[in-house]
Amino acid sequence: MKPIELKTPPEQTQTITRVIFDIVKEHGPLTVAETWERVQQAGVSGLTGKSHMKIVLRWMRERQKLRLICNHVGPHKQFLYTTWFTKPSNSKQAKSGNDLSP
Repeated sequence: MKPIELKTPPEQTQTITRVIFDIVKEHGPLTVAETWERVQQAGVSGLTGKSHMKIVLRWMRERQKLRLICNHVGPHKQFLYTTWFTKPSNSKQAKSGNDLSP
């Protein structure tokens, strides 16, 4: 896949990414739906919709500002966004599914 190029101005991109990063850092790990709810509550003006936010999340992952973890319990998988600084043992949702050993 080729790198994502955001079409928003750099100042607006910085504002959006800072708000999303702060939300994930404070409340994370979060699913896409939970992140969208928090972003709407924060009232970010630059995002046009949930799909735009997902593109920004993917862009942030490419630049290693966020990481995506999989919480796999039984037949169900849950993908959660978190910062690189969040300890998996401290997060209540990611405890059981963050072990990558076979």
